[in-house]
Amino acid sequence: MGGICPRCGLPEELCICEDIAKEQQSVKVYLDKRRYGKTVTIVEGIDSGDIDLNDIAKTLKTKCAAGGTVKEKRIELQGDHAKKVKEILTEMGFTVEVVL
Repeated sequence: MGGICPRCGLPEELCICEDIAKEQQSVKVYLDKRRYGKTVTIVEGIDSGDIDLNDIAKTLKTKCAAGGTVKEKRIELQGDHAKKVKEILTEMGFTVEVVL
């Protein structure tokens, strides 16, 4: 049986802390050119204290069928996936801004 969330005081099954954190953050998605003309999609602005970046990165990599990593509190995906990432993060409850 689960415990009680220290932030909101609700049982862990009913905890809404992560949902509230998602709504309050504004996430930027933009493209960057790397060596040899490779394109990288960068997701920035997710607070790693409230939300697990590795879990979100894993979901994005799976749904975009691309490699990627978490570096310096941002997610980097190989390739141009800005539109797809925006759709996925919006479904997850984030407010997303795409900068092209």
